[in-house]
This record gives sequence, C-alpha cells and structure tokens, in this order.
Amino acid sequence: MKFTQQYSIKWHDTDANRQVRPSALVTYLQETANEHLIHIGISLDELRDHYGLAFILGSISVCSYEPLFAGDDIEVETWTCGERGFRHNRCFRVLREGKTIAEATSVWALIRLSDGSLVKVEDMPYHIEPEDAITLPDLPLRLRMPKIEQMELLGERRIVYSDIDYNGHMNNTHYPDMLCDFVPDVLKKRVTGMIVSYRHEAAFGHTLRVFGTKTEGGYLICTVDGDQTVCTEALLQLSDIPTQN
Repeated sequence: MKFTQQYSIKWHDTDANRQVRPSALVTYLQETANEHLIHIGISLDELRDHYGLAFILGSISVCSYEPLFAGDDIEVETWTCGERGFRHNRCFRVLREGKTIAEATSVWALIRLSDGSLVKVEDMPYHIEPEDAITLPDLPLRLRMPKIEQMELLGERRIVYSDIDYNGHMNNTHYPDMLCDFVPDVLKKRVTGMIVSYRHEAAFGHTLRVFGTKTEGGYLICTVDGDQTVCTEALLQLSDIPTQN
C-alpha cells in the first residue's frame, strides 16, 4: 500500500545554490514514512513507549534526477517493499508536477529497546501490504569501501546538541549534509546520488574522524569513532553546477 504526502519546499532547506540540501531531502522522505505509520494507526512514539520498539536505519540509497528549489510543491510516495526476515525495506519516490524528481530505497531494522534484539517482519505489531521494490539506475547495488589506511584524513567532527535525537545519537538525517561538509569545492557541486550505510551510532560528545577518497564521479567517505569503530560509510555521486553569468 503506497502512502503519499504533499509538501512545499522550505527556503531554509536549501543551500547556497538555492537547491535542497541532501539532508533536507532525506528528512522529507522519512517524515513521509512517519506519517504513513500514523495513517495506519501507530506512531513512532507509540511504537517506542507502548511496544518498546524502535526502527534503526541500516542504509539508504538516493538518486536525485533534478534539483528541488524553495517553493516547489512536491508529492512524496512511500511504501514497504520486499520485506523478509529481519530486513524492513522501504521505498520512496518524489514527484513534482507529476514528474519523478528523486527515488530512494532503504533498509531498516526493528529492535527491542530492552535488549537490542531484532524483530522479524512477521512479528511486527502492525501490517502494511508491501508493493514492488524499485531499482535505482545510477547507483551500485553494493557499497565497496577501501581500507581506512588507503583513504585521506579529511578532518574531525564533534557530535553536538543540534545533531542528536531522542536516542542520544546523531540522527541519521544529519549525516548527508555533514559528509558534504568535507567535499572539496562543495559549493560547485550537486549530489545526484548517495548511499549511506550506518554501521554504528555516533553518541553525543564523541568526536569522529572523517576519511575520504575520490572515486569516479564523486567521493567515498567514512566516519570513525575514537575507538576505531566505523560509524558510517558512504558514496556521494556529484555533478558540477553550471556557472551562472
């Protein structure tokens, strides 16, 4: 069952080129997923407070075919797809005036907060009839990262108040913009595709080291906590923004 939510792009969600920032785009997607749950009668807060469960994002892949600008009216579609075992899969599509502007796939885990154990799809406290999954045309199916010692240290990033959510960790929607902060000449680039794999939570007060290497059409970037734990691995696909006269 597909669910659709309408939005008008906010000015504060755009960057120096007046285009929607990657983190803002991902936020629109996830807010739609949240509204989908509310529509069927259960919210994330109820899932947590009543059932002791929470969704954890494993990975998200996004293809952005055209930029979005402040004031654009969009529809965001979301649906569950191809779920099995402990993999809770969700797809997204963003439309402007009926044209597909962006698509995304994501893999989630549903965990019991009491012990961190995983919940199978068939054991969820609600059911959404799944639809067919989509395939993203311009992204690899698997993220292949070089060893950290083969990558350049790009800098460090401390996890602060504005990053964290109710769980006390950096919210997953903050990562795309944070990773873009370390891309050279980022103001001349647009993120046309990205894969972000979430390996471990980044806790409040911790400082991450950010490593990266240039690849065909973009950058491979990973973040590492102080104990050498890899928190995220990502591919950012980039295109040049035409120079304005």
